[in-house]
Amino acid sequence: MISTASALPLETHPARLAAANWVRTAICILLLAAVVACLTLAFGRTGERIAVQLCVNVTAVVALGLFCGNTGIVSFGHGAFMALGAYLSGILTMPAGLQRTALPNLPDFLAAHELSVWLALPIVAIAGLCFAAVTGSAIARLAGASATIATLGLLIITHGIAVGAREITRGSQTFFGVPRVTDLTIALGAALVFIVIARLYRESRHGLFARAARDDPDAASALGISPRRTRFVSWCLSGALATVAGALYGHMLGAFSPASFYLSLVFAHVAMMIVGGMASVGGAVAGVMVVTLLQDTVRQFEGGAELLGFVFPEFFGLTTIALGLAILLVIWLRPQGLVGSFELGPGADAPFLRRIGRGTKPANDPEKVAETMLQARSLSKSFAGVRAVDDVSFDVPTGRITGLIGPNGAGKSTLVNLLTHQYDADAGKALINGTELTKVRREAVAGKGVSRSFQNLRLFRGLTGYENVLVGSLAAGRSRQLAAPVAIRELGDLDLGEVAGKTADALPYGARKRLEIARSLSQDPSILLLDEPAAGMNPAETDDLADRLVRTSEARGLGILLIDHDLKFVNRLSNWIVVMNRGEVIAQGLPEDIRTNPSVIEAYIGRGRTAAEAQFVPNKTTRVLTVGVDQ
Repeated sequence: MISTASALPLETHPARLAAANWVRTAICILLLAAVVACLTLAFGRTGERIAVQLCVNVTAVVALGLFCGNTGIVSFGHGAFMALGAYLSGILTMPAGLQRTALPNLPDFLAAHELSVWLALPIVAIAGLCFAAVTGSAIARLAGASATIATLGLLIITHGIAVGAREITRGSQTFFGVPRVTDLTIALGAALVFIVIARLYRESRHGLFARAARDDPDAASALGISPRRTRFVSWCLSGALATVAGALYGHMLGAFSPASFYLSLVFAHVAMMIVGGMASVGGAVAGVMVVTLLQDTVRQFEGGAELLGFVFPEFFGLTTIALGLAILLVIWLRPQGLVGSFELGPGADAPFLRRIGRGTKPANDPEKVAETMLQARSLSKSFAGVRAVDDVSFDVPTGRITGLIGPNGAGKSTLVNLLTHQYDADAGKALINGTELTKVRREAVAGKGVSRSFQNLRLFRGLTGYENVLVGSLAAGRSRQLAAPVAIRELGDLDLGEVAGKTADALPYGARKRLEIARSLSQDPSILLLDEPAAGMNPAETDDLADRLVRTSEARGLGILLIDHDLKFVNRLSNWIVVMNRGEVIAQGLPEDIRTNPSVIEAYIGRGRTAAEAQFVPNKTTRVLTVGVDQ
């Protein structure tokens, strides 16, 4: 273990992490600039044309990835935003004389503006944001395949409207007269701005929340994060950027039709994102480079060509086939894409992040929490007619560790889900200082001072250990400057500095258990609900965790509701024990009272057995007795 003395000062870690993020952004920008320079220097005008196309594709795919990468939802609807941007910018910038000829029936509010592209783009972005807000209010309610299908429906509807609105779009005919002003300077500049915006969003509070909700919506909700809101924010920002990208695309083409923004374009952009890796901005940029160069190379052979004495016949559609094969090959060999989930540049497991010493404290140590009481009152819940929780009542005050025990199927985890409003109660209520938790939104429970862990690990697997805890700290309402030191404090106190930079799914089991507790503690709760925190741990890890929980409870004064099957573990820690069996509370009281309760003995070791047949041994290290059951 690295000592506190060797650890970096607390304020150094957030600063170094922010610097590493800017380095990753700079590397992504330099990579794009280098490829553009090589194309223009090596191939002249042809290379410049490819470079412009590449940069415009970067803007579109980065905008697409901002939503898809942060939410995990593949969108086919961004072609609708691009069509809106291209047509609106084309109308606003078209010469008035040409517009009267090409669009004689154009509505008056759109006619004869003849703006420069610099004045048109802000209007286009605002229009795209409004369109995204209207469509996102429905799409953000969905997740997974349902959301993907909804985005495809949006594309189809928009395409149909574009074909039908002949007075504005000329229908399925070519929309011409759009100034071709997207040159290499504008395209490259826009691509660089889009990269910076996407990177800033990814590492921002909203970006972290979106990625957390992507990995585990229920765990995110338990921290106070609304998955629906994160999807809505990502959709709106992504849609506004995609609309601007569509305007740039239209000004690159000069003439287009609704088909220009339909399935072929959308498929190409989704392919670029998947090939590079949709979970990172660097992946989007890399995917555009690879696929754009692949398309331009293969396109040379569609009309027939000769290579090394071999004559290729005409084969139209070869570009689409090559694109499909590229996707299949990448999915087969590297499912996360060429770049993967991490950004290009310094790894998330940077050496300075590992130098978090034990006992690190923030600038302002949290005071002991105010006196708080979590109360269950006549809580009941049934599933398919089976009474999982039946009229359960007990209290969990601050300053006390309350154990909740019972055989498998007793209803303990269901009860925790009722207390945190993950489930709706059939009857009864949960209260904290008079506030009824069963009536507030599940995302609002954490804000009332209640934090929890889960029976089955519910970490954000695509985020690092540090990011997992940082999300919890940010969700408590802190600014980034205050949240980062708190996250580092919890990582240090639970000896997670060595693995803080690794993704959660790459950690050993014991570290993942401690990480989930660190994430809960980062919210500085009044009441902490721990659902089987020692499950799967070896005896040494269990003893270590017990010591940490005792120190944490005494140092912070918080109340802990501890649910576990390990009776020795629970009794070592608990001042008060509640026993459940078949959904009911069968006993509650001091550990020395529980150990001789006939109902408890019957629930664990069978009818007709006595306390003398169980091993009840005083624990030398704590003030309570330990119950050991002879299995």
